[in-house]
This record gives sequence, C-alpha cells and structure tokens, in this order.
Amino acid sequence: MKKIIYLFAVALTVLSSCTPLEDVNEVIDALPNVDGFDYTLQEEDYTTLGLSFGNFSSEDDAKAELPGFLSAKFPSLGEGSALNITYKLYAPKRDEKSLTIYTVTAADYTAQGLRFPNFSSSDQITDFLDAKYPDAADRLLVDLTYDYYDGSTTTRNNGFINNEGTWEMSIGISDDEYTAMGEGRAQFSNEEEALTKIPVYLSEKLKFEGKEAGDVEGVMYKLYVTDTQDIDEDGSTTDRTVYSFVAFFIYDGAAWSQYTNVIENTTQFAYEGSNWVPDNTIRYTLTSADYALVGNDRYNNFDTRSGADEETEEVRLEKINTILKNNFPDIEVDQNVIVTYAFYDGTNGNATIEVTFDGTDFVKFVE
Repeated sequence: MKKIIYLFAVALTVLSSCTPLEDVNEVIDALPNVDGFDYTLQEEDYTTLGLSFGNFSSEDDAKAELPGFLSAKFPSLGEGSALNITYKLYAPKRDEKSLTIYTVTAADYTAQGLRFPNFSSSDQITDFLDAKYPDAADRLLVDLTYDYYDGSTTTRNNGFINNEGTWEMSIGISDDEYTAMGEGRAQFSNEEEALTKIPVYLSEKLKFEGKEAGDVEGVMYKLYVTDTQDIDEDGSTTDRTVYSFVAFFIYDGAAWSQYTNVIENTTQFAYEGSNWVPDNTIRYTLTSADYALVGNDRYNNFDTRSGADEETEEVRLEKINTILKNNFPDIEVDQNVIVTYAFYDGTNGNATIEVTFDGTDFVKFVE
C-alpha cells in the first residue's frame, strides 16, 4: 500500500487547541490522503452514530460502525489514508455480589501439593480458589488472607472476585494503611469516605509500579454494616459486622479517580479500495536509542551515500530487523510495520519502508 506522509507541521496546525473543529475537518478534507492522523470523536459524533450513551458497547461494534461514519465525515480522503480514531468504550468492571471470608490454613497449602506453607505465584492462588470454591457463584468476592513468599514470607489480605469463572484480584488495604489514612480501625466509616480516600492511597501505593494512563485497579475495602449474609455465622442477618467491598479506580497518568466503566480506546483505520477498514499496521519512527543499538548513534541516521554502509536497502533492512526484534519481541506473524528512518545522501531526509514479520524476520512488504 502506498503511503504518503505529510509534514508533521500540518498535523500540529490542525491539532492546535485554538483551531475550531470545523476548520480541522476542512484541512483534513483538503488533502488527497493523510497517514497516521489522530481524531477523537466529539459529542456530536456519537449523536450522528445514534449512540445515546455516548460510547460504544464493544470494540467490534466500533469497528463495524466507524467505517461508514468516516466516509461521511471525511469524504475527500482516499487510498493511502490512515486515521487513528479515539472513542469512548463501555468496559464495565463488575464488583462483588456476595462475600465469603477465608484464611488459608497449613493443611490447605499441603492439600495443594505445596512444599512450604505459603503461595509463591498467582497461579497457585487461583488453583486454590478453584479447588476451594468449585461452584463459585458469579461475582462471589473471596476476602482471602494467606501467606506469600517473595524473597521473604508475608501475610497478605486481598480480594478475589469470580468473574464468569476467572478469579480477578483486588488490592486489599492493610491495618497499617488504614491507620495511615486516619482510621481508628481497619475499616472506613462509610462508602463516601472510602471512595474519597482510596485514590490518594493508590497514588502513594502504586507510585513506583509503572502505571500508565488508562490502567484500572480494583481495591477491596471494609465497612461496618448490617450482616445481611450472616458472614459471622451467628444465625442473625440483622446485626452488624465488618463486610468487604470492591471498587474500581482508573489512572489518568497523574492521579486516580473512581472508574465509571468507560475507557478511551483507539483503533486505526485505513482507506483501501473504496472503504475504510480496521488496520492494525504499526507505524514506528526510529529513535536515538534505536540508532545506537545498530551503531549509528553518531548522527542518528542511515548513511545512504554511494559506497556508504547503508547505501543498499538490504543493509538498512538488516539493521531495522535488529531494532524491531529488540522493540517488539512478542510481535505476531504477518504483523505489518511501517518504519520511518532518517538518512543522509548528501542532504538530510526521511524515508519509510513497510515490512511484515514472517515468523523469523521482518521482510519487505509486497502488496
């Protein structure tokens, strides 16, 4: 597929925060094709799409509905165009529906065939839960206390929700952490207090965990409430006791906030033939670290002058292979990558090459 790359300055111009949206559309429509342009659906776009809730219910729905929308939205774009469309996606996280509280015993570890009285991997925990609760109801929350070995043995208390047969862990808050949040007991006074304090708690607890914008975390917290499920097994469902609950929070790159079951998702579309189609082509521009990896860090480009090291495409492709294999170790077979690289042939310039992974190497893509 022929790809025509427009100057980055064009993208900067139309993406400027002071440029009205209608002007952005006019600039895009004025071009015969654009490659890698970013567009975020606006409120009126969801109305046009007939989405009264302002989001898609699944990624498949977005892939089915957006091609027709893009054809109407950007009628002047044609073959060779590629758009990165960001949209709101309904991605619910289910909290607990019922609760059980359990502390793992020495006999439990032995029954699981474990040599020591502790877990040392998440798989061991889920294997235990599957064995302990083989008929677990959907959205059963297990408030689980257990010993875990990770260099040393510590006692942990985390929540595990059965989500249609899969156990999903939610972070438990320790007694010391409740104290640090100003609580006299290992519980919050009410739900509002919990939802206010937990985002601050997560910012501190996960600050070195490398969290990225869009990451969602479940947190198990405790309240003193009416024992409607007779958790304390005293035969009464009208007294009060400590219950565990789970709430979800999303990270925006700087802070945590309560998750509303909607995330932003980006799907790339390419114009092929006469229609827009979902396109998973990776577009990658070589970085300084990439050039250093293949010994070209002095000028951060490929020297394509006559007689120079990278004059032939074969040599450039070999170095690009080294870079892509390093940066995309888990890439799938038949995945296409469009690589942009800097070159010097007497003057400085940029070029692109499209490659596909054949299972062993990245080879030049031939349509």
